[in-house]
Amino acid sequence: MGRFEVFFDLVFVFSFFIITRATAVNITGANLLHGLLVLAVLWWVWVVHTVVATRVRIGVGFVPALMVVAMAALFCFALSLPQAFGDPTRTATGPVVIAISYLVIRCTHLLLYWHVAGERPGERRLLLRYSPELALSTLLLLAAALIPPRMPDGTGRAQLVRDGLWLGVVVLQYSGGLVAGAWGWTVTSAEHWVERYDLILIIALGESIISVGVGGNLLGQPVTWPAVAAAVLGIFFTAALWWAHFDVIAPAARIAQHAAQGRQRVAMARDAYAYCELIMIAGIIVFALGAEEIVRQVADRSISLAEPTHGPGVALLFGGVIGYLCGDMLFQLRTLGTLSWTRVGTVLVLAATIPLAVHLPALAALSLLTAICIGLVAVEIAVMADARRALLAAVFEERTTYEKYEAAWRARWHEDAPNEKPR
Repeated sequence: MGRFEVFFDLVFVFSFFIITRATAVNITGANLLHGLLVLAVLWWVWVVHTVVATRVRIGVGFVPALMVVAMAALFCFALSLPQAFGDPTRTATGPVVIAISYLVIRCTHLLLYWHVAGERPGERRLLLRYSPELALSTLLLLAAALIPPRMPDGTGRAQLVRDGLWLGVVVLQYSGGLVAGAWGWTVTSAEHWVERYDLILIIALGESIISVGVGGNLLGQPVTWPAVAAAVLGIFFTAALWWAHFDVIAPAARIAQHAAQGRQRVAMARDAYAYCELIMIAGIIVFALGAEEIVRQVADRSISLAEPTHGPGVALLFGGVIGYLCGDMLFQLRTLGTLSWTRVGTVLVLAATIPLAVHLPALAALSLLTAICIGLVAVEIAVMADARRALLAAVFEERTTYEKYEAAWRARWHEDAPNEKPR
């Protein structure tokens, strides 16, 4: 994977951060739904981007210049997100900028793929089948920006129409993806595909830590021992969630993705990485919101450490982790055909402890969640020790074999170099 691709990914992750920040201003059920709708639309842009990136070298030739245009459009898209679901009865620039930015990004990807598909005329015909989705989704976003302000005020219908149009965009995007395999789309590089999704998930987990630190105002006031304890717990439970996916599940899924061929590979790439990882990303954003609420209470000196938590922090924190683990279980089931009883048990334990956690002080609730997440990792290390050891040995053997091949290939540079003359 090229360095320019990582550079491009940072703008996507900035968008995740903006979604979290915009939702955190006023956490309600409606605002949370709006944040998830925006995330779903943005994630589909990411999916299309990864499809293009498997065929085009993003950092070579004229492509970086074109991708900078897409990055600028994506940045404008992200900056406009806080206005996406403002007062629907008032015309605002933000929703229109979102629709235009979306069109620019998607057209950039379309042009890149069209250029590459010129080598195979059949692929251009395939690409035309996806064009209606681009046109219709853009029109729906424009309609969501322009129609509600022209509707009668005070009825609430404007908000329902706007939300329905955004929901229509999501349904259109993801239903279109369901027929991708039947239309002949292929995953040319399983390694590149897996690496892209693994990286964006890792960055999203890291971004959640930043969100907690910034949103919890840990940087805006003197450090206290409770705030330090909350920050450490946040690192620990996030690391445990990273471990839950990337220690065994992700390497095994990578092998399964390589082993699959044809339509089976396409279906697995779509279902596990494009769809199931969306649930995991949504879970990350939700538990980041919850952790931020709890850390803010811990860091606030005006609130006693013995007081029970206020607001939706506990429900968001525990619910987000449950969502992340459920998405990971679906990912495991789709790629490996297995389901771990340890994950099912952890989800049930988390759900059962929510009524208890809401009555605990903020730091105690965060400690309880961290203990459950670390407990999951510890149990799986003990229970799956043999399978884990065998998998990691296979991955290590593959990696060392590949490194030997790379070293042998690069050795030719030394063989072909002219002999230095003795001085």
